[in-house]
Amino acid sequence: MTGSASQDLLLRLQKSSFRARFHLDEQARLYLESRGLNAVMEHGAAFIRDRLAPAWPAQDGKQTPMRGHPVFIAQHATGSCCRGCLAKWHGIAAGKPLTSEDQEAILAVLRAWILKDMGADVPSTPAQGVLF
Repeated sequence: MTGSASQDLLLRLQKSSFRARFHLDEQARLYLESRGLNAVMEHGAAFIRDRLAPAWPAQDGKQTPMRGHPVFIAQHATGSCCRGCLAKWHGIAAGKPLTSEDQEAILAVLRAWILKDMGADVPSTPAQGVLF
């Protein structure tokens, strides 16, 4: 998915009252700041690979919690939470495993949504504490 395609998708998602109600809460923002965006996106890649990539994921439609990790919130906000939503919002049919390109496209949309919702620069790496 190109940058403009993912921006078009984000604009369509904003028109959905259900999808538009999702925002990162304080806990998710602190998690992002403490772990860094790169680590959070690695978690996202693992969630997609393990929970969405199979042709018939276990407990499809219920495999993504509504909170607890920034990626979970982003998945619901971007219609990337289950194979049904992937079919509806991303045009990725259920019943076949996700390709690596599909997974990368989903991850790019999640990243774009997180950056947009944060509204500020998100550190790529964890913040270092001041020693002195």
